[in-house]
Amino acid sequence: MARPAVGAAVRRCAECGGYEYGGSPACGTCRALVDGIVEEEWHSVLHRWEVRAGEEAAFAGMVADEPERHDWRVVDAALDRLACSACGDRLGRGPVGCSPCDQAHGFRYSAIETERPGVPQGNEHAVRVNVSVVRRPHVTSANELLVRHLFLPFLLVGLLPTTEEAQRISALAKRGSAASQGHLLERAIEDTFRGHFASLD
Repeated sequence: MARPAVGAAVRRCAECGGYEYGGSPACGTCRALVDGIVEEEWHSVLHRWEVRAGEEAAFAGMVADEPERHDWRVVDAALDRLACSACGDRLGRGPVGCSPCDQAHGFRYSAIETERPGVPQGNEHAVRVNVSVVRRPHVTSANELLVRHLFLPFLLVGLLPTTEEAQRISALAKRGSAASQGHLLERAIEDTFRGHFASLD
């Protein structure tokens, strides 16, 4: 399962104890789940376009050159397969200040975001931003990374906080260090979405 269905219950991860997907990047299981969101769509597109193994790198380059024509997951997967000419890391994942990576990271946001049926407007954008942040953790503050990875499991099942709710959680995160705020923030996010679930495990 690369991505939970809209309306599915959030589940605990056996490895990290948090909600599945939310332990990324520190938890290997959650990191694999988050990467799977991108990889599943990439392999689906390769199959639909009948891209052969030897053509995958060229196809990734084509996708990266025209991100506005492709789903965001396909663009992210394409960038993963291209090396930055300046820093040598995966394109878009290099250090802040690496010009080709910064440019590729900015262009990724011109990719297509298609809302799934039954989700509030803006859910897909929130999913893709949170996925991008947790897959590129070294360029984000510890507090922002914490909020993003705690929200991600709920966004993936189709929920979306209001602007006021998101601002309240963000303000709460800024009151202390990420290490001390984890359980407090998780409880606040659970409370935000509690009305959408019969129970949260």
